[in-house]
Amino acid sequence: MEYKINCIGILTSGGDAPGMNAAIRSVTRAAIFNGIRVKAIYRGFRGLITGEIKEFQTQNVSNIIQQGGTILKTARCTEFKDAEGRKMAFETMKNEGIDALIVIGGDGTFTGARIFAQEFNVPIIGIPGTIDNDLFGTDSTLGYDTALNTIMEAVDKIRDTASSHERLFFIEVMGRDAGFLALNSAMASGAEAAIIPELETKVDQLDELIKNGFRKSKNSSIVLVAESEITGGANGLAERMKREYPEYDVRVTILGHIQRGGSPTAYDRILASRFGVAAIDALLDEQRSIMIGIVNNKIVHVPFTKAIKDDKPLDEKLVGVLHMLSI
Repeated sequence: MEYKINCIGILTSGGDAPGMNAAIRSVTRAAIFNGIRVKAIYRGFRGLITGEIKEFQTQNVSNIIQQGGTILKTARCTEFKDAEGRKMAFETMKNEGIDALIVIGGDGTFTGARIFAQEFNVPIIGIPGTIDNDLFGTDSTLGYDTALNTIMEAVDKIRDTASSHERLFFIEVMGRDAGFLALNSAMASGAEAAIIPELETKVDQLDELIKNGFRKSKNSSIVLVAESEITGGANGLAERMKREYPEYDVRVTILGHIQRGGSPTAYDRILASRFGVAAIDALLDEQRSIMIGIVNNKIVHVPFTKAIKDDKPLDEKLVGVLHMLSI
C-alpha cells in the first residue's frame, strides 16, 4: 500500500556543527516546494518526547544559512535510549501528524534513529552533521570543512608565537576516534606532524617523531594531536616529552569548542543545501533508514547500519605526504 507523506519532522541531535542551519533551511524549503508540511522539533529526540514542536513556513528559515550552531538546539537524551521513551516519542509524532523524520547529526543520532525506525516503522532519513568527518559512506560531513578552516587559522596564529620563542607546540583538536581533522589541518597549516588514533596502535608516533629528527632544520614546531585517549591527548604527550625529552620547550594549546563554532564555509553551505534537497527526494522515492552522503561529488544513499557500524578509512598515504613536506 502506498504510504503518502504529508508532514515531516526535522531535528538536530548530538554535537552541533556549522552547516546544520543551512540544512534545516534546505529541508524546510524543499519539503514545502513539494507540498509537504514541516514541523521543527527542538532539542533533538528530547523535544520529540516532550513535544517541543513548531510548524515551520519558508520565512522561519530566512537568514539562517550563514549562522553557526543550530536554531533547533541540540541535547543529549537518555530517555530516548529506553523503549518507553521511544514510545512516548512515537505518540508525539502521531499527535502532531508527523509521517516521517529528517535527522541531522552523527553516529549516535543515527543509532537512535535506526532503532526507532525499526520499532515503529517510521521513515527516517539522516543528514551527516559532525565536524569529525567520521561517518562511513560519505567523503565529507557538514561542518568538517568549516572546522578545518577554523583550526588552520588558529594554528597560523600560534605559529607566530611558537617561532618567536622557539617552542614545540602540541595543539589538540577534536576527533576522539578519528584523525581526519588532525591530519588534514596539519597539512593545511604546514604543521610538522599529526598524531592520530588510527596509527597509534601500529607505531609509537611520538617516538617516531623524535627519531626522525623533525626539528633538525627549524627553530619551532607545531604538532596536531587528536583528542583521543589512544593518543594520550596533547597534555599526555607534553608530560611524556618533559620526562623523556626535557631539552624541548613544550607548550600545549587545546582548541576545544572553538572548532564547532563560526559561520559555515561556502562548501558546507552548498553541501547542506544539496543534502537537504536529497533527503526530501529520498522520502518521495520511498527510501527509509538511510543517510544522505556525497562520494566523488555525487549524492549517495548509505544504509544506517553501514554508516554507523563500518569504520571510515583514513588514507594513510596522506601521513607520508605530511612527513615529506615537513622536512
